[in-house]
Amino acid sequence: MKYLDLGGSGLRVSAVALGCMRIASLTPAELERHVHNALELGVNFFDHADIYGKGACEEAFGRLLAVEPGLRQRMVLQSKCGIRPGVCYDLSKEYLLEAAEASLRRLRTDHLDVLLLHRPDALMEPDEVAEAFRQLRAAGKVLHFGVSNFSAPQLRLLQRAVGEPLRVNQLQFSLAHCSMVRQGVSANTLFDDALDRDGGVLDECRLAGTTIQAWSPLQFGMFGGVFLDHPDWPELNEALARLAVQYGVSKAAIAAAWVLRHPAGMQVIAGTASPLHLAELCAGADLSLTRPEWYELYRAAGGRQP
Repeated sequence: MKYLDLGGSGLRVSAVALGCMRIASLTPAELERHVHNALELGVNFFDHADIYGKGACEEAFGRLLAVEPGLRQRMVLQSKCGIRPGVCYDLSKEYLLEAAEASLRRLRTDHLDVLLLHRPDALMEPDEVAEAFRQLRAAGKVLHFGVSNFSAPQLRLLQRAVGEPLRVNQLQFSLAHCSMVRQGVSANTLFDDALDRDGGVLDECRLAGTTIQAWSPLQFGMFGGVFLDHPDWPELNEALARLAVQYGVSKAAIAAAWVLRHPAGMQVIAGTASPLHLAELCAGADLSLTRPEWYELYRAAGGRQP
């Protein structure tokens, strides 16, 4: 397993993280095996959100930590908040403090290593967020902070108020969902890919030293599905299959390796409840695709080169 320094925080985290959005479907015994399997694979980072299972995922994980409290010392725990189900996005100071406390209770831990703002809130007051962060840090309840799905200007706006590094920006990114790469490759052209949809968030994160966490690394569209073996992606699957045979791994491993090959030093969020699928993605952390291989996959996924 490859490890990285999360956003310059000093936290040494696995390049592949276990996303916990589906673990509520597991029995306690299955969850125990899944978590132990992840640790054995070298995964030490576990990504939660209060909205996953409407809190049930954090509760299930917390029950495991209550039974095996020693596991907490082997983990970096992250959660996200700011989405009020069926209501709105809420990044007010009061709601952030309430949500963080609720996650701590469900996870049965005294602190989160990282807390992210799950979605941009059009009514966000940056100074309120900064005060919530200050109080949580001063109480020792959250060590580091970041965001999820923020554009570059939104990141800069919040950063100015917070006055401390935002360690993470969790963004959807995969071979079939890589507009932030396509925009850069297509710069100074009239290609549709040259349209700037996020304020240059990829380069902004690199300049700020913010780690990009890639969610849905095997998906196309927001809810289109998995591109592996999908009939709409024949060229991509052909290229993935050839490289999988060459490297002796699965196509999923090659797809993860493509994300991890980017010099931004991204972290892959593997949101799977399958130990087998997790192992396949982790194998991608041990590969280093060549530049021609990386661009071959980029083109096979529909990316244009001027």
